[in-house]
Amino acid sequence: MKKYLKNIIKFSFAIGTMAVISSCEKYLDREDESIVSETEAFKNFTNFQGFTEELYHCIPDFTNAYWTNSWNWGDDEIQSTARDFHFLCKIENGDFWGWQSEFDGWQAGWMDRNNTNTNDDRFTKSLWQLGWYGIRKTNIGLANLELLTDASQEEKDLIKGQLLFFRAWFHFQFIQYFGGLPYINEVLPSDEPLQLPRLSYHEAADLAAQDFREAANLLPIDWDDTAAGTATLGKNQLRINKIMALGYLGKNYLWAASPLMNRESTGNSGYNTAYAQKAAEAFAELLNLTESGQADYSLVPFSDYHLNFYTTGQNWQIPGSTEAIFRGPYFGAHGSTYGTAKQYQPSPILTDGDVKFLPTANYVDLYGMANGMPIDDITQADPTSGYDPEYPWRNRDPRFYNDIMFDGVRAVQGSMPPEEEFNRYANLFTGGSYRNISTGSRTGYLLYKFIPRTANKYDDGYGYGNNLNIHLPYMRLSGVYLMYAEAAAQGYGSPSGQVSGFSKTAVDAINHVRQRAGVGPVAGEFLGSLDAFMGEVRRERAVELAFEGHRFNDLRRWLLLIESPYTLKKSVEFDRAGELNTDDPSQNRVLNLREEIILERNFSSKHYWLPLKNVDVNMYLEFSQNPGW
Repeated sequence: MKKYLKNIIKFSFAIGTMAVISSCEKYLDREDESIVSETEAFKNFTNFQGFTEELYHCIPDFTNAYWTNSWNWGDDEIQSTARDFHFLCKIENGDFWGWQSEFDGWQAGWMDRNNTNTNDDRFTKSLWQLGWYGIRKTNIGLANLELLTDASQEEKDLIKGQLLFFRAWFHFQFIQYFGGLPYINEVLPSDEPLQLPRLSYHEAADLAAQDFREAANLLPIDWDDTAAGTATLGKNQLRINKIMALGYLGKNYLWAASPLMNRESTGNSGYNTAYAQKAAEAFAELLNLTESGQADYSLVPFSDYHLNFYTTGQNWQIPGSTEAIFRGPYFGAHGSTYGTAKQYQPSPILTDGDVKFLPTANYVDLYGMANGMPIDDITQADPTSGYDPEYPWRNRDPRFYNDIMFDGVRAVQGSMPPEEEFNRYANLFTGGSYRNISTGSRTGYLLYKFIPRTANKYDDGYGYGNNLNIHLPYMRLSGVYLMYAEAAAQGYGSPSGQVSGFSKTAVDAINHVRQRAGVGPVAGEFLGSLDAFMGEVRRERAVELAFEGHRFNDLRRWLLLIESPYTLKKSVEFDRAGELNTDDPSQNRVLNLREEIILERNFSSKHYWLPLKNVDVNMYLEFSQNPGW
């Protein structure tokens, strides 16, 4: 941080048109760079946009930042035991220092690494380094807006809107992990000592909100509808627009409303109603635009659900479809094929490699029944929901079958050597061949949300044959509906909370997301009180956004991270009751179903915030370390 806040950075400014790209080229690909004077760099829209576009290359691709990738740090995943270098393993031990490059000898993390660059290399992106760099770059751009003389008002608004969005976005990313920080909204001189104090979370969030709001006012809904956007017509999906700015305006306010952030700022551990209402209003503004058809975003049909996360058979086609609201550039076709795809399958049975990420049994329990009811206890029958512990995979939420591989599911579709035929169907029962704490499943489940069932060594040679591309968005439309539900319920004190002028109540928004997946609505028993409803809000968020990198921050902001049962990670244990039903594995009967604790994380209140770097907090007295670190 010292480097990025105190030193004046000399930039190489890019001159050239915005990238014109085809389906076989990368979004936001840049022309060759030239070194020019600041007067030339900022004088017209083409040059200024060339300067601005480097900011897109400051967005880390957390999905593909290394050969294998760790981004789920809550109670949702556990790693195989063969390796321990990922940040998830450090978190399990309470070592939150591990996000820092100084404590990551493998340089595997996406939050901080030594080798940082804004080129097209996915391995050189890190949030801490490029975030501060990006903030300074936005301030330099904003300070030079008066030099943009050869431009229309529309072009000036596009430049300013992008710069304001990125300044707010990088600050938001920082404060959600570290709490209130200085909000840098000017170019700081290099010849004066830095003395900016840490702000409260609310103070920093208010400044981010101002930037997000102004960005939303300046930016178009769709760049294709602007004169400037015609240069890249049909290829503007990643360019910052009004919908992205509104989405993060709402998220910024909802996080500020949340118990952890409210406590940091006011001492009150409940929701902040005023911020929740502001969040709901921003989300309602966004959803009115999408539902009216003014903005070209919509929930993808459930049959195409995977397009949110991966594509196959489409060389260089970036995932996301119509649902992705905010995502960074995708830095390489097949970059995720050989690494990320392998981290979800048992080795050597279906693939190779030794780092595996497994869904915990306790998290899989959150996937309730198709009728919308939760599962309270997997060992007990429930006539209300229809859950039967002898048939634990039957009549579950359809997203369970999409995301999770359970015992008896067909894992290999094509031919196998005769001696390997017994592994065609997932042997995930206790003692089964897929169960291996080192390079297989520790939990009795496998995660297949981000890879097709054919991404194994038998069916398509690790995905190369199908041009597998994996890339997760930071924000998608279903998440906006769920954030609206939370904000409207908390802002207006009821499951029927609703922003005036928007058609949906809080519970309507949840049911809208469930309907897409074919899941029953929130049951009446959860609509009698705000507390009862919030249990379903949290569960729905856990299921719909499962393993997409949200759970850790959700548990933190809800003040649940250090509380049991969220500190536990469990496996499911059972015996098969007979021959497999290979046509419909959900009908397989099991015996002795139970869960066992694999790990209990010993957290304290200090673990609600990540520790700042010691070299930064030693710069000056007003920049203090987070409590307990």
